[in-house]
Amino acid sequence: MSDQPSAADEIMDGVYRALRAHGYADLTMQDIADECSKSKSLLHYHYDTKEDLLVTFLDRVITDSERRVAAHADVPPAERLAGFIGWFVFDPDATDREAFHIALLELRTQGPFNEPIREQLARSDRLLRGTVVDILESGIEEGVFRDVDVEETAALLVATLDGARTRQITLSRGAADGDDSGADGSDADGSGHDPSENSSGTAETADRPEPAYTRAVAEATLRRIVEPLLAEGAELPSLEAGIAAMDPVDETGIE
Repeated sequence: MSDQPSAADEIMDGVYRALRAHGYADLTMQDIADECSKSKSLLHYHYDTKEDLLVTFLDRVITDSERRVAAHADVPPAERLAGFIGWFVFDPDATDREAFHIALLELRTQGPFNEPIREQLARSDRLLRGTVVDILESGIEEGVFRDVDVEETAALLVATLDGARTRQITLSRGAADGDDSGADGSDADGSGHDPSENSSGTAETADRPEPAYTRAVAEATLRRIVEPLLAEGAELPSLEAGIAAMDPVDETGIE
Protein backbone atom coordinates (compact mmCIF):
# COMPACT_ATOMS: atom_id res chain seq x y z
CA MET A 1 0.00 0.00 0.00
CA SER A 2 1.42 3.40 -1.01
CA ASP A 3 2.44 5.86 1.67
CA GLN A 4 2.24 8.74 -0.78
CA PRO A 5 -0.43 11.33 0.13
CA SER A 6 -3.42 11.51 -2.17
CA ALA A 7 -4.18 14.59 -4.23
CA ALA A 8 -7.03 15.38 -1.82
CA ASP A 9 -4.65 15.19 1.15
CA GLU A 10 -2.16 17.47 -0.60
CA ILE A 11 -4.90 20.00 -1.32
CA MET A 12 -6.10 19.95 2.30
CA ASP A 13 -2.53 20.41 3.54
CA GLY A 14 -2.23 23.32 1.12
CA VAL A 15 -5.39 24.92 2.51
CA TYR A 16 -3.93 24.63 6.02
CA ARG A 17 -0.66 26.26 5.03
CA ALA A 18 -2.39 28.97 3.01
CA LEU A 19 -4.73 29.86 5.88
CA ARG A 20 -1.75 30.20 8.22
CA ALA A 21 0.10 32.40 5.75
CA HIS A 22 -2.73 34.59 4.44
CA GLY A 23 -5.68 34.34 6.81
CA TYR A 24 -9.22 33.91 5.54
CA ALA A 25 -10.13 37.33 4.18
CA ASP A 26 -7.16 37.63 1.81
CA LEU A 27 -7.01 33.96 0.85
CA THR A 28 -7.32 33.16 -2.86
CA MET A 29 -7.53 29.94 -4.82
CA GLN A 30 -4.13 30.82 -6.29
CA ASP A 31 -2.65 31.00 -2.78
CA ILE A 32 -3.94 27.50 -2.07
CA ALA A 33 -2.70 26.23 -5.44
CA ASP A 34 0.76 27.61 -4.70
CA GLU A 35 0.86 25.92 -1.30
CA CYS A 36 -0.14 22.47 -2.59
CA SER A 37 1.75 22.65 -5.91
CA LYS A 38 -1.44 22.16 -7.88
CA SER A 39 -2.81 24.32 -10.64
CA LYS A 40 -5.60 26.76 -9.94
CA SER A 41 -7.59 25.17 -12.76
CA LEU A 42 -7.32 21.77 -11.03
CA LEU A 43 -8.70 23.24 -7.81
CA HIS A 44 -11.62 24.77 -9.70
CA TYR A 45 -12.24 21.41 -11.39
CA HIS A 46 -12.97 19.89 -7.98
CA TYR A 47 -14.31 22.96 -6.14
CA ASP A 48 -16.39 25.70 -7.74
CA THR A 49 -15.45 28.39 -5.21
CA LYS A 50 -13.07 29.10 -2.37
CA GLU A 51 -15.97 28.62 0.04
CA ASP A 52 -16.66 25.12 -1.33
CA LEU A 53 -13.04 24.19 -0.75
CA LEU A 54 -13.03 25.63 2.77
CA VAL A 55 -16.21 23.75 3.70
CA THR A 56 -14.51 20.53 2.58
CA PHE A 57 -11.47 21.49 4.64
CA LEU A 58 -13.60 22.10 7.73
CA ASP A 59 -15.26 18.73 7.22
CA ARG A 60 -11.85 17.05 7.06
CA VAL A 61 -10.59 18.86 10.16
CA ILE A 62 -13.64 17.96 12.24
CA THR A 63 -13.57 14.35 11.06
CA ASP A 64 -9.93 14.11 12.13
CA SER A 65 -10.86 15.59 15.51
CA GLU A 66 -13.67 13.05 15.91
CA ARG A 67 -11.17 10.24 15.28
CA ARG A 68 -8.77 11.70 17.83
CA VAL A 69 -11.52 11.89 20.45
CA ALA A 70 -12.60 8.30 19.77
CA ALA A 71 -9.01 7.06 20.01
CA HIS A 72 -8.79 8.32 23.61
CA ALA A 73 -12.18 7.09 24.79
CA ASP A 74 -10.58 4.59 27.20
CA VAL A 75 -8.42 7.17 29.01
CA PRO A 76 -9.53 7.61 32.68
CA PRO A 77 -12.20 10.35 32.81
CA ALA A 78 -10.35 12.88 34.99
CA GLU A 79 -7.20 12.64 32.85
CA ARG A 80 -9.27 12.77 29.71
CA LEU A 81 -10.98 15.94 30.90
CA ALA A 82 -7.63 17.52 31.77
CA GLY A 83 -6.40 16.57 28.32
CA PHE A 84 -9.44 18.16 26.68
CA ILE A 85 -8.72 21.36 28.58
CA GLY A 86 -5.15 21.19 27.31
CA TRP A 87 -6.38 21.34 23.71
CA PHE A 88 -7.06 25.03 24.17
CA VAL A 89 -3.63 25.96 25.53
CA PHE A 90 -1.39 28.09 23.32
CA ASP A 91 2.26 28.26 24.24
CA PRO A 92 3.80 31.69 23.54
CA ASP A 93 5.96 30.36 20.71
CA ALA A 94 3.17 28.49 18.90
CA THR A 95 2.99 31.13 16.18
CA ASP A 96 1.92 28.78 13.38
CA ARG A 97 -0.93 27.36 15.44
CA GLU A 98 -1.95 30.86 16.47
CA ALA A 99 -1.96 32.08 12.86
CA PHE A 100 -4.15 29.15 11.86
CA HIS A 101 -6.65 29.80 14.64
CA ILE A 102 -6.79 33.48 13.75
CA ALA A 103 -7.79 32.40 10.23
CA LEU A 104 -10.41 30.05 11.70
CA LEU A 105 -11.75 32.92 13.79
CA GLU A 106 -12.19 34.92 10.58
CA LEU A 107 -13.90 31.94 9.01
CA ARG A 108 -16.28 31.62 11.94
CA THR A 109 -17.57 35.13 11.26
CA GLN A 110 -19.01 33.79 8.00
CA GLY A 111 -21.33 31.44 9.85
CA PRO A 112 -24.31 33.82 9.97
CA PHE A 113 -24.10 34.36 6.20
CA ASN A 114 -23.05 30.98 4.82
CA GLU A 115 -25.20 27.93 5.58
CA PRO A 116 -22.62 25.22 4.68
CA ILE A 117 -19.97 26.89 6.84
CA ARG A 118 -22.48 27.37 9.67
CA GLU A 119 -23.35 23.66 9.53
CA GLN A 120 -19.70 22.68 9.94
CA LEU A 121 -19.21 25.15 12.80
CA ALA A 122 -22.31 23.77 14.53
CA ARG A 123 -20.91 20.27 14.08
CA SER A 124 -17.64 21.38 15.68
CA ASP A 125 -19.51 22.88 18.62
CA ARG A 126 -21.48 19.67 19.09
CA LEU A 127 -18.24 17.70 19.07
CA LEU A 128 -16.67 19.87 21.78
CA ARG A 129 -19.67 19.90 24.10
CA GLY A 130 -20.49 16.27 23.36
CA THR A 131 -16.95 15.21 24.23
CA VAL A 132 -17.19 16.85 27.65
CA VAL A 133 -20.65 15.39 28.24
CA ASP A 134 -19.32 11.92 27.44
CA ILE A 135 -16.33 12.39 29.77
CA LEU A 136 -18.55 13.60 32.61
CA GLU A 137 -21.08 10.80 32.17
CA SER A 138 -18.30 8.20 32.17
CA GLY A 139 -16.77 9.78 35.28
CA ILE A 140 -20.08 9.84 37.12
CA GLU A 141 -20.70 6.20 36.25
CA GLU A 142 -17.22 5.27 37.52
CA GLY A 143 -17.61 7.27 40.71
CA VAL A 144 -14.93 9.81 39.75
CA PHE A 145 -17.27 12.81 39.37
CA ARG A 146 -20.25 13.89 41.42
CA ASP A 147 -23.69 13.67 39.83
CA VAL A 148 -24.08 17.03 38.08
CA ASP A 149 -25.94 18.50 35.13
CA VAL A 150 -23.53 17.34 32.42
CA GLU A 151 -24.98 19.48 29.62
CA GLU A 152 -24.80 22.68 31.65
CA THR A 153 -21.31 21.90 32.92
CA ALA A 154 -20.05 21.06 29.43
CA ALA A 155 -21.44 24.33 28.03
CA LEU A 156 -19.75 26.33 30.81
CA LEU A 157 -16.40 24.59 30.38
CA VAL A 158 -16.29 24.93 26.58
CA ALA A 159 -17.38 28.58 26.71
CA THR A 160 -14.65 29.36 29.26
CA LEU A 161 -11.88 27.72 27.24
CA ASP A 162 -13.03 28.98 23.85
CA GLY A 163 -13.36 32.50 25.25
CA ALA A 164 -9.83 32.35 26.69
CA ARG A 165 -8.37 31.23 23.37
CA THR A 166 -10.23 33.92 21.46
CA ARG A 167 -9.07 36.60 23.90
CA GLN A 168 -5.45 35.52 23.63
CA ILE A 169 -5.27 35.37 19.84
CA THR A 170 -7.14 38.63 19.31
CA LEU A 171 -5.56 40.79 22.02
CA SER A 172 -2.05 39.55 22.73
CA ARG A 173 -0.66 39.39 19.19
CA GLY A 174 2.23 41.84 18.84
CA ALA A 175 1.80 43.19 22.37
CA ALA A 176 5.37 42.50 23.40
CA ASP A 177 7.38 43.22 20.27
CA GLY A 178 5.27 45.89 18.59
CA ASP A 179 5.09 43.99 15.30
CA ASP A 180 2.33 46.31 14.07
CA SER A 181 4.97 48.97 13.42
CA GLY A 182 6.59 49.61 10.07
CA ALA A 183 10.32 49.41 9.42
CA ASP A 184 10.72 53.14 10.07
CA GLY A 185 9.11 52.85 13.52
CA SER A 186 5.81 54.34 12.41
CA ASP A 187 2.53 52.55 12.85
CA ALA A 188 1.25 50.40 9.99
CA ASP A 189 -1.20 53.14 9.01
CA GLY A 190 1.68 55.54 8.46
CA SER A 191 0.53 57.98 11.10
CA GLY A 192 3.51 57.50 13.41
CA HIS A 193 1.04 56.94 16.26
CA ASP A 194 0.67 53.60 17.96
CA PRO A 195 -3.09 53.01 18.47
CA SER A 196 -2.26 51.09 21.65
CA GLU A 197 -1.00 54.32 23.24
CA ASN A 198 -3.18 56.75 25.10
CA SER A 199 -2.99 60.55 24.82
CA SER A 200 -0.01 60.71 27.18
CA GLY A 201 1.97 58.29 24.99
CA THR A 202 1.77 55.43 27.49
CA ALA A 203 0.96 52.05 25.99
CA GLU A 204 -2.34 50.72 27.27
CA THR A 205 -1.27 47.14 27.89
CA ALA A 206 -3.19 46.47 31.11
CA ASP A 207 -6.11 44.90 29.22
CA ARG A 208 -3.93 42.71 27.03
CA PRO A 209 -3.67 39.07 28.13
CA GLU A 210 -0.33 37.54 29.00
CA PRO A 211 1.27 35.35 26.29
CA ALA A 212 0.43 32.27 28.38
CA TYR A 213 -3.14 33.42 29.12
CA THR A 214 -4.78 30.21 27.86
CA ARG A 215 -2.53 28.13 30.11
CA ALA A 216 -3.45 30.25 33.13
CA VAL A 217 -7.17 29.90 32.34
CA ALA A 218 -6.76 26.15 31.80
CA GLU A 219 -5.13 25.80 35.22
CA ALA A 220 -7.90 27.90 36.79
CA THR A 221 -10.52 25.78 35.02
CA LEU A 222 -9.07 22.67 36.61
CA ARG A 223 -9.14 24.27 40.06
CA ARG A 224 -12.43 26.18 39.83
CA ILE A 225 -14.60 23.92 37.65
CA VAL A 226 -13.12 20.43 37.54
CA GLU A 227 -11.89 20.01 41.12
CA PRO A 228 -15.34 20.73 42.65
CA LEU A 229 -16.76 18.03 40.35
CA LEU A 230 -14.54 15.32 41.80
CA ALA A 231 -16.06 12.70 44.06
CA GLU A 232 -14.52 12.19 47.49
CA GLY A 233 -11.15 10.49 47.20
CA ALA A 234 -10.69 11.24 43.50
CA GLU A 235 -7.49 13.05 42.61
CA LEU A 236 -7.22 16.02 40.29
CA PRO A 237 -4.66 15.40 37.53
CA SER A 238 -2.32 18.18 36.57
CA LEU A 239 -2.77 19.95 33.27
CA GLU A 240 0.53 18.51 32.03
CA ALA A 241 -0.51 14.98 33.04
CA GLY A 242 -3.78 15.40 31.19
CA ILE A 243 -2.06 16.61 28.03
CA ALA A 244 0.35 13.69 28.20
CA ALA A 245 -2.50 11.23 28.63
CA MET A 246 -4.52 12.55 25.71
CA ASP A 247 -2.55 14.58 23.20
CA PRO A 248 -4.29 17.73 22.00
CA VAL A 249 -5.85 17.89 18.58
CA ASP A 250 -3.05 18.61 16.14
CA GLU A 251 -2.56 22.02 14.62
CA THR A 252 -5.10 21.37 11.89
CA GLY A 253 -7.79 20.78 14.50
CA ILE A 254 -10.69 23.19 14.85
CA GLU A 255 -11.18 22.63 18.51
